[in-house]
Amino acid sequence: MSRVLVANRGEIARRIIKACHGLGYQAVAVHSEVDAQLAHVKEADHSIEIGPAPAKESYLNIQAILDAAIKMDCEFLHPGYGFLSENAEFAEEVIKAGIRWIGPRPETIKTMGDKNRARSIVAAVGVPIVPGSKSLEPGMAARTLAAAKDIGLPLLVKAAAGGGGIGMRRVDSINDLEKIVEATQVMAENVFGDRAVFLEKFIPKSRHVEVQIFGFEDGSCIHIFERECSLQRRFQKVIEESPAPDIPPEALAQMFEAAVAICRETKYVGAGTVEFILDPSTNEFFFLELNTRIQVEHPVTEMITGLDLVGMQIQCAAGTSHAITQSSVSRSGVAIECRLYAESPDKMFMPSPGVLERFVLPDENASVRIDSGYQQGDTLTHFYDPMIAKLIFFGKTREEARHTAIDALSKIEVDGVRTNRDFLISCLRHRDYVEGKIHTTFVQENIECLIKGNDIQSANS
Repeated sequence: MSRVLVANRGEIARRIIKACHGLGYQAVAVHSEVDAQLAHVKEADHSIEIGPAPAKESYLNIQAILDAAIKMDCEFLHPGYGFLSENAEFAEEVIKAGIRWIGPRPETIKTMGDKNRARSIVAAVGVPIVPGSKSLEPGMAARTLAAAKDIGLPLLVKAAAGGGGIGMRRVDSINDLEKIVEATQVMAENVFGDRAVFLEKFIPKSRHVEVQIFGFEDGSCIHIFERECSLQRRFQKVIEESPAPDIPPEALAQMFEAAVAICRETKYVGAGTVEFILDPSTNEFFFLELNTRIQVEHPVTEMITGLDLVGMQIQCAAGTSHAITQSSVSRSGVAIECRLYAESPDKMFMPSPGVLERFVLPDENASVRIDSGYQQGDTLTHFYDPMIAKLIFFGKTREEARHTAIDALSKIEVDGVRTNRDFLISCLRHRDYVEGKIHTTFVQENIECLIKGNDIQSANS
């Protein structure tokens, strides 16, 4: 029986393990010293320790993971999201070791990870791009300042190798540029192993809309609809949904066409996501990036289409998949995903590590799906992202999905750490969310009432 090394942790590791078992593959879990008792380790067929708690010494340690895969006689490796999932060097080393990489080709990862090359490719196929700079390394202070003045304020400093909203900071004053760039470079090095950053124009009150794509070995590519990802805190998504509310069909059609064009131009194979910024006043959209991996929010798409995106990834790598035509993909209903974090919303969403002394989640059913890497008694450390669980809710209508979400979230019980549960409920009850009037600065502009859980809320929440 073929083995898949799952080069990740927590909920995405459990998701991959489930997909492996569903396809008849054995799953091998890796773990750091502090993760030895987590659920993904217990659910895997085999497990192996790869290093101490710090990510740089474990989940970002290429050699340790390769050694584990070879030692455990793994035929495949799935990187999940984050960590080394978009590291072209890692993908190349996996393939050199005779192991099948579950993801796009290393050259694709490398090309789209180079923000300058990615922007050039996208512009060449006629897709608008957000104004931005070339990659900036430490020691390029003069070039950085010149780029910032050329782009104009406000702007974003983004980790060149980043993703998932990690390694991203806003600059509103030129006087803050140097220290923000330096801080972002340090974070980028710690999280992604690459200090390069770039600058990008910040578009206020924009919407963040992404399109799921899937490319096949025969060169064909399809889109699997969009996800609305505008509700964010600290540039990280907290609530996602599909279909995106209140976007004209013609604008969506243009984004679908653009995403597929980018997929074809890059000869993309496997699951990926093209992210766009949409100006709601004009419905103009701009390319942000192509994420060459599975997304955190992929369950939203799975819930409305019935597709198994992770299973499709594995089958694609194994050569057992068959190309799906665009006309054969359909969706029904509405799905909303809420990310439950161990954090303190009233303290600028600072992580709240500790022991999950009590951890009760609502029951799963046809309308409620839960993806979590933790169980009661587990310890959430400061070494990793503080997300405890993803809860995905389905409804025939957006209102039905929203009410299902509020009801289920209200049943969550957590002791030992603080969470953003009440904050999520406040977001879902807010009048602007109910009306679909959301944008990337929604949380920032309404933070006080969202934390307090009062003020501007829907009458029929």
